[in-house]
Amino acid sequence: MVYTLPFISGLIGWFTNWIAVKMMFHPQKKIRIVFFDVQGVFPKRQKEVAQQIGQMVARELLSIEDIKSKLNTPEQIEGIKNSIDEKIDDYLTNKFPANYPITSFFFGKRSRQSIREDLVKEVERFAPEIIERYADNLGEELDIEEMISEKIAVMDPAQLEGLINGILKKEFVFIEVIGGVLGFVIGLFQLLLTQI
Repeated sequence: MVYTLPFISGLIGWFTNWIAVKMMFHPQKKIRIVFFDVQGVFPKRQKEVAQQIGQMVARELLSIEDIKSKLNTPEQIEGIKNSIDEKIDDYLTNKFPANYPITSFFFGKRSRQSIREDLVKEVERFAPEIIERYADNLGEELDIEEMISEKIAVMDPAQLEGLINGILKKEFVFIEVIGGVLGFVIGLFQLLLTQI
């Protein structure tokens, strides 16, 4: 019977860590046990955790400056220029002659091409300034920290649990297994002490 001590200790170690992981999320609603209120760590502190995650994302992961720098790359400006070039070409080739038939009669293909090239050069020149201004306006209207905090604060606790479990599932299993291993080692040590 004494030789089962490491296995019992391992089972207890695993079980206590399994309970600890579960209690991070459960019970989702506060329950009273004798003189104590019990609630899972995340449901109990959801608003506080939401605020901290919002701050971390806004300061460390995704700021308005990051968005600005991503929008203002040569590739983005080239993409904008190409899109506008297509629209201008379509307008000068199709809509302008339809809307202004007499005026378009005086503009040959070469004139339209020259106008298109000039307009595209202007777009290329002022695109970074427009992106900068748009990003600044977006920064004033869009509070990343508040937006993320609000979303997490109102999230259903079961949904939050699923989200965190999806990210940390392996780590939680590791915590449970390490509890079993440590319990087994402690049980083995106790067994050795009883044999001495």
